[in-house]
Formats: sequence, structure tokens, C-alpha cells
Amino acid sequence: MRASLEQQRRSFMAEGPPSVAVRHNRIDRLLALVLDNTDGFVDAMAADYGTRSRAASLFTEVVGMISVIEHTRSHVAKWMRPTKLIRATQLCGLRAEVQPCPLGVVGIIGPWNFPLNLVVLPASAAFAAGNRVMIKMSEITSHTAELMKSTAPNYFDPTELDVVTGGPDIAAAFASLPFDHLFFTGSPSVGALVQQAAAQNLVPVTLELGGKNPVVVAPNANIGRSAARIARARMVNGGQVCVCPDYVFVPDDKMEEFVAVARQTLRGMFPNIVTNDDYCSSVNQTNFERVVGLIEDARVKGATVETVAPEAESLPDRASRKVAPTIVRDIDDRMKIADEEIFGPVLAVKGYSQLADAVDYINQRPAPLVAYWYGPDDDDFRAFVRNTRSGGVARNDFAAQMIPSAAPFGGVGRSGMGAYHGKAGFDTFSHYRTVVGNDLPFSITGTAAPPFRKPLRLGANAALRVARMRVHHRLKAASRR
Repeated sequence: MRASLEQQRRSFMAEGPPSVAVRHNRIDRLLALVLDNTDGFVDAMAADYGTRSRAASLFTEVVGMISVIEHTRSHVAKWMRPTKLIRATQLCGLRAEVQPCPLGVVGIIGPWNFPLNLVVLPASAAFAAGNRVMIKMSEITSHTAELMKSTAPNYFDPTELDVVTGGPDIAAAFASLPFDHLFFTGSPSVGALVQQAAAQNLVPVTLELGGKNPVVVAPNANIGRSAARIARARMVNGGQVCVCPDYVFVPDDKMEEFVAVARQTLRGMFPNIVTNDDYCSSVNQTNFERVVGLIEDARVKGATVETVAPEAESLPDRASRKVAPTIVRDIDDRMKIADEEIFGPVLAVKGYSQLADAVDYINQRPAPLVAYWYGPDDDDFRAFVRNTRSGGVARNDFAAQMIPSAAPFGGVGRSGMGAYHGKAGFDTFSHYRTVVGNDLPFSITGTAAPPFRKPLRLGANAALRVARMRVHHRLKAASRR
């Protein structure tokens, strides 16, 4: 891996920042890699999961990222242009600009829940910014990883894109390489280890992490529509999505109606589960046991647990690694499910009497990747946005904050740092380099060197007096408002 990194860096330094045409070509080849081999990737992901719908993989892994990549490609030339500063001085001989420069070699560590999408999207942004890319695929989805590794050389020279596979030891070594930037998608606990490893080489990191995404159903929301949408959202990829709704606040007097509609929706979605190819399995035995353990821990400690399973089926089913849709109520802080991201087909539901109570509960916990609101865009919603902290906010729909291709995507606090998608991705993988030239017959900054003559002192004192008068004038004006 180190030899590959050094080879990429030598190639990058020898060729310099790539042209618009080269960047476009790399993005096109990356997209062609995915589109030409879509059937193979879909089959590989089904093999990795055991059961994963072809339609789901096509939509979430492939179709969903095309518009983001095309948006990035169409704006590369614009984003590459230097920004001119102090234009009025150019005719006098003082020129200044800020140039977006590629960082060099970017490392990307991918997750298992969307093993294709979540390496290709950051790679496309890194290519747009002019970088070379090394990808470490998740070992949990090994079929997808091996297909990516074997297919990439058909589209890229290894000095442009190199794909690495292997287990946790390889991932740890990868995170320790002296990249110019390291991009990681995964859990907060592993993200902390990645950041520690990168820090040894002072490598900047972007961390796209998870969290317990809250949902608030407003007092004046359409309960039936809200419950149905939330229930369906919880089941995307079997609940194994970093932006899935994790727990829902529902008005106390609407609780029974909400649960009834959610139950009915889930039953309608899945008349059978064990043999249903549209019902996504837990990705492996470890995650299956973890989710089952969260449910049982809550049940033992007094939660109300309702399994929405077909009558003729016995679930959870370890052979297929399928856990039935589950609604959990009466959760308290003694239960693991109150703090741990569920990442499975389980929806926690909590009642509230005052919106302020729900907001306080959310704010007492780490900032999530997304906060959901179901209800109208009114003063209550605006107060919710203003008084909570999250990576993004979505109203009345699952992952709505990701619909605009130009919208930055990222977390805050424990749910991540940094962002990508759109120009945010270009910025993440660029260094904004200031270039200033002075063709004047005198030095502007030379006055900072001794000897310090009287005119300089007088000028400095005059500048201080003007600055003091200006700031105190503003303070007095503010105090009179």
C-alpha cells in the first residue's frame, strides 16, 4: 500500500494539477466502471447480504448517485477558476488571487452498508478536485470488494485509482498511511480510531459517521401519513442506513394512532419475510445478534416490544439473518437501545406532551446526522431547526436533505466532520492557495522592518484612533436599539 501511495504521489507531482479534460475523463471512467458492471455489483451485494433486493441495490447504490456525480462533473471548470482579489489594484501592479489546488493522494475507507455508492461518490469528488485516489473496501462485503478490485484496472492506471481489500489489520495500516487527505464512512467508534491513526501523520480527515437520528411528529401533523412514511423509511436496507429514523417523538394523545398506522404499514409491506427477496437481511451474524440483543435488553428492562411478523413465521430467523420489523415503546436510559444506534428494522417510539421536552431530549444527546420533522413548515418547525443541532434536517420525507445534488452532506459533532456532495466535495479535496504578486516600485510590507520612522508611528496611531471611534460608534448604536 505504501508503494502504491508513493507511486501515485510521484505521478501526481510529475504531471501537476490535471486539466478540466483529464478530470472529466476520470469522472467518466469512474461512472463507466459502475454502469458497465452494474449487474455484477448487484449480484455481489446480494451475495454479501444473503438477501438484498436487486431493485433496492440499483436505486440506492447506482441510480441515486448518478445525479450527484453529473452535477459535480458539470461544475468542475467553474470551481477550478481562481478567485481574483483586490481587483482595483491590478492596474497599479498589485495582483492577488486564490487558486483551488488538488491535495495530492486521497485515501477513502468505505463502509459495508452501501459498499459501492459510498466509495464512488467521494472518489468522484476527489477526481473533480484533481487528486489521485486509493480506496479501502469493506471486508464485510467481500464479494463487492473483490469485484471492485478486479474491475478497477480495466478503467484506471493504478497511479490514478488503486483499490485495496483485506481485513481490519489492512484497514488499520491503510488509515496510518501519510495521505494528503483521508475520507472515512462508518461508525463513530471506528471513526475515532481512524482519526487517531491519521493524526500520527497530521493527515486531515473527513468523517461521515452515524448517530441516533431523531424524528419529531408535530402536534398538527397528519398522523397517518407521517406514521406510514416513517415506518417505510425505517425499513430501507433493513434499517442499515446512517440516515434512517432511529427514534420518534409522537404527541401523547396521538401515540396509539401512530403505532396502529405504523403496524398496518409494516404488515402491508411484508406479508412474508423469511422467503421475501425484498426483505434485506442483516449483513452478517454479528450485526444480526447485536440487533436481537438490543431488542431483548429493552424487553427485559421493561420496554413494550411489538414484533410485526407474519403469523406463520418464526422470527428472528438466524438462518436468513432476518429480524422482523419491531416497534419498541417505554424506553428509558437503562436500556442499550436508548444510546446505541440501532442499524436494524427497529423503531423506537416515545410520547411527548410539550415540544420543548422533545427538543431538550434531543439536545442532551450527541448531534445526529439528520433530524426529522413531520408536520407543516410553521413557527414550530423553524424553532426546531433553530434550537437543535444536526448534520442536516429533513421535513416530511426520508433523507430529503440529500435530494438536491448541490447540497452538502455531512455530520456535526459525533455524527461526523466535514462534508461532500456538490461543491462541498470539491472544497473538501482542494487546498485554496493564495498567490499575490507586487510589481509596484516600493514594498508594501517593508514598513514592518526597522528602522521605524516617525511617519510610520504617526500613521499607526491615526489608524488606531479611527478604528476605536468606528467600533465604539457601532456599540453605542447597538445599545440604543
